Amino acid sequence: MASEELAQKLQRRLQLEESGAGVGEEPAKGEEPPRRAAVFNPYTEFKEFSRRQIKDMERMFRLYDSGRDGYIDLMELKLMMEKLGAPQTHLGLKNMIKEVDEDFDGKLSFREFLLIFHKAAAGELEEDSGLLTLAKLSEIDVSIEGVKGAKNFFEAKVQALSSASKFEAEIKAEQDERKREEEERKHRRAAFRELKSAFTQ
Repeated sequence: MASEELAQKLQRRLQLEESGAGVGEEPAKGEEPPRRAAVFNPYTEFKEFSRRQIKDMERMFRLYDSGRDGYIDLMELKLMMEKLGAPQTHLGLKNMIKEVDEDFDGKLSFREFLLIFHKAAAGELEEDSGLLTLAKLSEIDVSIEGVKGAKNFFEAKVQALSSASKFEAEIKAEQDERKREEEERKHRRAAFRELKSAFTQ
């Protein structure tokens, strides 16, 4: 299990190095231009979480990314754990990062941050892990089992379909909310114009 996970991390690191190699440099004659890294989409990669949960996690990530660099480094993680009421030792913090640090840069990207909740939901974190404490203390419910937890193929199919329709329903609700807000703005503008014309006559 651990060797399989390490192999996946190494494979991901190789992909990152290949895609990021020579960015901004002109390729030599006969060489292909460097490939760009695939865009990370949390909604397709972490299907076990609803849009709302991912947005909550993103809000939490931004809250603790005080450097605004798109990463939570060791000191930011230290502050986060203190604010959650579960301070960790320096070594404990390093181990927490190492547990999900796929690109070995010593800090957490948003994707790696989501991995904490993914692993917590799948029961892949040790009981004494600081990451499990982080997942439990944050107000995001990670107890939802993914499609993997379904007992057989048909249950998995039904679960996949219901999560897809739930996802579509959430998007539709967001769109309806935006439409409603736009309608309200139009009505306010029209009422204001009417009022203004009454005063200018």
